[in-house]
Amino acid sequence: MLEPGKIKAITIDLDDTLWPIWPVIERAEKALHDWLAAHAPMASALFANPAALREIRTEMGNSRPELKHDMSALRRESIRLALYRAGENPLLAQEAFEVFFAERQRVTLFDDALPALEFLSERFPVVALSNGNADLQRIGLSRFFRAAIHSREFGVGKPDPRIFHAAAGAVDVQPEHVLHIGDDATLDALGALNAGMQAAWLNRADQPWPHEQEPQVMLTELGELRGLLG
Repeated sequence: MLEPGKIKAITIDLDDTLWPIWPVIERAEKALHDWLAAHAPMASALFANPAALREIRTEMGNSRPELKHDMSALRRESIRLALYRAGENPLLAQEAFEVFFAERQRVTLFDDALPALEFLSERFPVVALSNGNADLQRIGLSRFFRAAIHSREFGVGKPDPRIFHAAAGAVDVQPEHVLHIGDDATLDALGALNAGMQAAWLNRADQPWPHEQEPQVMLTELGELRGLLG
């Protein structure tokens, strides 16, 4: 059972919690492809080949394991490798990545996201906790957050307890006084529980809970938080 009286801070996931991520990624990848088609057509052809793209990403994962938590660096270096293999200028990688990254920040919030952020931020310090590379300043949501902890900067990602503890520490609160909200049963909810936090699993698609240990609360939409924490 949720213990609202213990909650002194909120941590919240971003992708697929506040906005659907795959339409964003698909649009960003198309923008990248169009840019490469105009500036590096051979590399563009590589990215259009699923087998070649898979091989590039596999090689990046094997050769640069230190980047596994940094989605931005992995994307940029994959572009650089494709340019190199295509015999085109690897120095274009940064500019190409910026095209992708700018489009990646053009998100469409779920209808319940903005009211929930307004409600939560009026009552608690809120910390973004993400394995992705969303930029809250560019998206226009930074005013709701006291801090943001990303795996690319911290060096480890969810469900590692250390990143949850870092998020609690960012607002000087012990983990047991934090409620974490997120859509991923393992990375978010179970990760928060193992870090000593309370967990709210956002289950928009009515999926079965896959673990033995259960979160304190399961949500179908963020608006339910008002009744639980109001």
